[in-house]
Amino acid sequence: MNKTELKDFLDQKVIQYNTLDFIESDPVQIPHLFTQKEDIEIAGFLSATIAWGNRKMIIKNSHRMMELMGNAPYDFVMSHSEDDLVRLETFVHRTFNGQDFVGFMKSLQNIYKNHNGLEAVFAKNQTADSMQKSISEFKQLFFEIPHLSRTQKHISDPLNNSAAKRINMFLRWMCRQDNKGVDLGIWKTISPALLSCPLDLHSGNVARKLGLLNRKQNDGKALLELDSKLREFDATDPVKYDFALFGLGIFEDF
Repeated sequence: MNKTELKDFLDQKVIQYNTLDFIESDPVQIPHLFTQKEDIEIAGFLSATIAWGNRKMIIKNSHRMMELMGNAPYDFVMSHSEDDLVRLETFVHRTFNGQDFVGFMKSLQNIYKNHNGLEAVFAKNQTADSMQKSISEFKQLFFEIPHLSRTQKHISDPLNNSAAKRINMFLRWMCRQDNKGVDLGIWKTISPALLSCPLDLHSGNVARKLGLLNRKQNDGKALLELDSKLREFDATDPVKYDFALFGLGIFEDF
C-alpha cells in the first residue's frame, strides 16, 4: 500500500473499532463506571497501571481495586484511614501487590491535596510536541513522598527510553474527545495532538507489518518513530490509530 492507501485503510479500522462495543472487552470500562471527574481519572489511572497480561484478568482485578475502595475511589484516596489501607494489602495483580496499592493511595492523596490533582500535574510539564517530559516529571512527583523502592517500577519513565504504554493509554482515555463514547475526554488542558500511541507487543507487531515501524524493540525510540508516522496521517489526533493497530492485532491476528 502507498501512503494514501495505508491512511485510508487505518482510518477505516479506526471507524470499525472505535465504537461502544470496544468497551466491554477493554479496561477502559472501569473509568466509565463513574461520573465524577476525580473518580473517573483515579479509576482510569489505577486500571491502566495494571493493564498488562490477560485482558479478562486485568478487568477482573481492576473491578477488585474499585471494590476495595468502596467503589468511591476519590473519597477513599482523600479520607482513608490506616485500617482502610490494611484491606488493600490482600490485592495482587502479577507483580503489583497490596503494598504497591497502599503506596499508590498515599501518592495519589499527596497529588490531590498538594498538587491540584492528576490533570494539573500532567498538564504542567507538557511540551510543544509531546507528553513524554510530562510523564517523566509525573513519576518524580508521584514518588516524592516516602515509598517502597519496589513500587517505582509500576510507573514508566519515557526519558529512560520506556514506551510508557500504560500511561500513554491512560492519557488517551482522559484527553481524546471524539464523541464516539470510548475515550472519556474529560481533560481539556492537554491537546490530543500531543499524545503518543500506547505501544505494546500487538500494536508494535502490526505497525512493523504495515511499514510504520522499523525498530525491533518496543521502547521509547520506537514510540518516537511510530508517533512521527501517525502524525503524518492526522496531526491533531494521532493516537486514534491505536484503535486500528490494537484491533488488527487483537481481533484480527493481523
